[in-house]
Amino acid sequence: MANSRIGLVLEGGGMRGMYTSGILDVLIEKKINLDGMVGVSAGIAFGCNYKSRQVGRALRYNVRFAHDKRYSGIRSLLKTGNYYNAYFAYKLVPTHYDVFDFNVFDDSPMECYAVCFDVNTGEAVYQRLDKVDRDFFEWIRASASMPVVAQPVEVGGRLLLDGGLADSIPLEFMINKGYERNVVILTREEGFRKTAEHGMWLMKPLLRKWPKVIEALQHRPAHYNRQLQFVREQERAGRAFVFRPAKPLDISRTTHDPKEMNRVYQQGREEALQRLDELKAFIDGENDNLIQSHE
Repeated sequence: MANSRIGLVLEGGGMRGMYTSGILDVLIEKKINLDGMVGVSAGIAFGCNYKSRQVGRALRYNVRFAHDKRYSGIRSLLKTGNYYNAYFAYKLVPTHYDVFDFNVFDDSPMECYAVCFDVNTGEAVYQRLDKVDRDFFEWIRASASMPVVAQPVEVGGRLLLDGGLADSIPLEFMINKGYERNVVILTREEGFRKTAEHGMWLMKPLLRKWPKVIEALQHRPAHYNRQLQFVREQERAGRAFVFRPAKPLDISRTTHDPKEMNRVYQQGREEALQRLDELKAFIDGENDNLIQSHE
């Protein structure tokens, strides 16, 4: 069991993902290399920097362009239909302003998946992203494209939106891929339960072209809460090591405040450092007896 592949599961949550980035940067610095990764929305948008080994990158470019109208904001939403400008955020930033390390990403043996939502079928789409190809950043953009504030992304012959509509915490996906043990990074605190989506009365007319999206939003709270329960069961069985914020992150999904971004990032770093020995023990398989006792 100690030699089994260990996966990494990254929940989304917009700028709550700064917490995830803080944890991942500690893992890079401490040379903790996991075997596979799946990310949803901000989970893959920020988490791809773990595979490319770029400490601080997600925080750095979000702080740098926090108040840049070319990057994000109402102006971009009104002009392009996307709160985060597709060309600037997903073309120029990774190739010109804060260059993504294509070579390190490509050379890494780590399996990497992005989760998206097919707006026509209502199904989850799991795209493997082991190499940076022509569509690489389009898959990441699709995974992070939230309904109403982003247009569906056409890639891979599909129209796609935020993967959280179908699979917010894809732990079961990684288990089915053969990852018997997983490190899971949540962006909601212990005890959180999702209630009905806010603003459905507004979203329904705006999304009338996409009935599968409306359906997914309506069912999302119950589905998300079942996934939280599954995570807890895997954690109790010793098959999952779970990071969850010790206190609510209290940050807007689309904040433009660098201080808030840094605060949440530092919370992730601090909690990762506090639990580093515990994490290493999990990776080394020191809880195998606990796992076997539940089988």
